[in-house]
Amino acid sequence: MTSTEQALRDTSAERFLHLVQAKRRGTLKVYLGLAAGVGKTYRMLQEAHDLHQHGVDVLLGYIETHQRAGTVAQLRDVPLLPRKQLFYKGKALEEMDLEAIVQRRPQVVVVDELAHTNVPGSRHEKRWQDVEYLVQQGISVITAVNVQHLESLHDQVLRITGTDVTERIPDRLLRQADEVVNVDLTVGELRTRLEEGRIYHAAKIPTALNGFFQAENLLQLRRLAVREVAQLLGQQVASDAGGAPAVAAPRRTDDRLLACINSNERAAREIIRKTSRLADQLGAAVWYVLYVQTARETADRIGLATQRHLLKNLQLATELGAQILRVKDNDVVEAIRRVAQEKNATLLICGITGEKGFWDQLSRRSVTHDLLRAVALTTPTLDVYLVTY
Repeated sequence: MTSTEQALRDTSAERFLHLVQAKRRGTLKVYLGLAAGVGKTYRMLQEAHDLHQHGVDVLLGYIETHQRAGTVAQLRDVPLLPRKQLFYKGKALEEMDLEAIVQRRPQVVVVDELAHTNVPGSRHEKRWQDVEYLVQQGISVITAVNVQHLESLHDQVLRITGTDVTERIPDRLLRQADEVVNVDLTVGELRTRLEEGRIYHAAKIPTALNGFFQAENLLQLRRLAVREVAQLLGQQVASDAGGAPAVAAPRRTDDRLLACINSNERAAREIIRKTSRLADQLGAAVWYVLYVQTARETADRIGLATQRHLLKNLQLATELGAQILRVKDNDVVEAIRRVAQEKNATLLICGITGEKGFWDQLSRRSVTHDLLRAVALTTPTLDVYLVTY
């Protein structure tokens, strides 16, 4: 290791140590990567050693080495917490021992695989909920996740890779983090690591190279990761105390976003995720998700599956930070226009199918067509953003 690299590591550890000491609430640091194998776990373990050398009480709460030699070699000096064994459907499974961490109360705990789904019977359904709990308990956490696990990026990742990523974390976790670090690697370097067997076992390599790890997929995922961290850095302000960074809440504006959904599962999901990202980018003070229930969508006229999907999408909106509005009205356009006025909305977000040409869709009579016309005639200052699904 060069003296410059060591100095950078020392600076990173000292900066994080300053954050740990300055806050009663635990501090959260997230290592974000474009894909498996970029070195997130390795970097976390390096930082754990650096903090340990600074006299910080560090505990490795959960580490997934994937039997990578370089990562396994880093499991030294810093205490490693034994995993908790749980039985599910007759099988013994291992999980992070959340209760043991709280009882042990280290200053800093390292928790890998942030998007992991816990074994049924655990205190929380998701590991990111464990991390939130630890931070609330005053324990600082260093954790890691890949960009494809961000909830609002799910639809983009699906289009890029063809992979439906089922384990996801709410975007607010990154916004609440005190520090987010992009663990970057060029596409060529990452594919070389894969080819050399440093990410997956040999049997999985051909499938990975021709699937998720295709060069174009990785390039686009890399752009997403860089953009995500750049946006977070844009919300960061310098602290006057010792020059240590402190993440402020996004700069708030008077923008008020109103997302309009119906019981179409896919369309609603994409509109909600897109609005969440727009709200972050605009620094919107508040954003709403409006569902207008017509007589055709009463509980006795739509199936149970459709009702479940609708409730699930409304729950997703809540998790992403939206305020939910539900009204009953057979005139959907008038209901949307009325609510937009009541909430002083500045931007409407609604969907349009991408099955036919864009202009062909707009020219046909539809709720979106009628809404655009009504807005143009009655509220020309209200902007409209169309999400294609």
